[in-house]
Order: sequence, then C-alpha cells, then structure tokens
Amino acid sequence: MNGFPHGETVTIIRPGPTTEDPYGNDVPGPPVETDIAGCAIAPRSSSEDLQARDQVIVGLNVWMPSGSVVYATDQMRVRGVLYEIDGEPGAFSTPFTGTGGPVQVALTRVSG
Repeated sequence: MNGFPHGETVTIIRPGPTTEDPYGNDVPGPPVETDIAGCAIAPRSSSEDLQARDQVIVGLNVWMPSGSVVYATDQMRVRGVLYEIDGEPGAFSTPFTGTGGPVQVALTRVSG
C-alpha cells in the first residue's frame, strides 16, 4: 500500500543514535525526523474530572501506509502539533491475499 491518495503527511520524531556526554554517559542523540506521506487522520477525544480539575485528553487516530515503521517510544507531529503515541502501533494483512494493510497509530495530547 502506497498510502491514501488524498492523505496527509505526518512526521515521526525518534531519538537519535546514542552519543556520549562529557562524563562518558550514554545519552540520546538529536532527534531524527521522518516524514510519512499518504496518511489518513481522524479525531478522537475524551474528558475526565480528576480531583476537581478537568483534564481533557485530545487524540487522533492515524492510518499510515503499509510497512511504515513507528514505535511506541516515538512522537508524531500532525498538522504542526506534537503528540505522544498511545500504546503499540498495529499493523495487519488480509488473510485472503496476504496484502499488507495500513499501520494504525493512536495519538494523545493531554492538557489540564
């Protein structure tokens, strides 16, 4: 699957290769950004009352082209907004033809 013909481009943000700080400790390198075109995006949200304070969880569902590599530890920028990945991304293939389907990713941005 090459993506959705009228899909949007999202950016995966992943920690860069490990480097060493001046004290010899391993630290993540500068983030590596990878654009993925042809993604479908749909909103999702919820609201909770936590200790007399409203917390709004704003999220998106993103369907990426088959074969896209994304990890639960990555972040994703969609429409200029940075989101955390909520859970493990999922991928499937059809049992009828073996053709790979889209990679589904749930994104969350918490405020409040």
